[in-house]
Amino acid sequence: MADTQPPNLRARNIARTQLSCHTDRVTPRRTGLRERKKQATREALSSAALRLALENGPDNVRVDDIAEAAGVSPRTYNNYFASREQAIVAAVVAERDARVAAAVAERADSTLSEAVTEAVIEQYTGQAELGPNALLLISSHPALRDAYVGTAAMMEPPLARVIADRVGSVEVAAVLAASVAAATRVALDRWVTPADSGLVVITGTLPDLLRHSLAPLAPALDAAQAPG
Repeated sequence: MADTQPPNLRARNIARTQLSCHTDRVTPRRTGLRERKKQATREALSSAALRLALENGPDNVRVDDIAEAAGVSPRTYNNYFASREQAIVAAVVAERDARVAAAVAERADSTLSEAVTEAVIEQYTGQAELGPNALLLISSHPALRDAYVGTAAMMEPPLARVIADRVGSVEVAAVLAASVAAATRVALDRWVTPADSGLVVITGTLPDLLRHSLAPLAPALDAAQAPG
């Protein structure tokens, strides 16, 4: 059938179709670039927050100082962090929630309890995320200590998704992931809480503390795993 559209209308339609196809191709790329920029901004803010806290003490760090050091506005800072403690702690726990879930997924040949335990220990201790200065800073300031311990809850959503693939139930996976996060919080709290003498707990005990806290969950994790 002959095309009866006027040439100018036909040209506009062709151009619109080409633009639509071009947009479909570049949108994921632009989205990816936008996400990378957001991640870079988040990392710049958290790195600046930790550096300033180590240099001046956390009580002397202001939002304006962090934003200026990262090269953004205070308003931009508020889009990423709700408190300076959150920003400081983010520098030492960046992406750890996703790393734990990925490490569990990689251990498909292990029992669920082994996969979870080893993944948590690996990601909390294998990369030496807390150097001695950062450990002293966090352990000696209750607000930072609470913020650091509280980050364990961030692993729940990604970990629940990975566990659901193994147990076949979203509800059971959510309960198990929450239990793992709670056990991890217990271990972290013991690790960064100063002893009665005021001394910082020795960092080398963290793997043992994590293993001890997670051990009671092993029967439930393995019993929930879907057969085959």
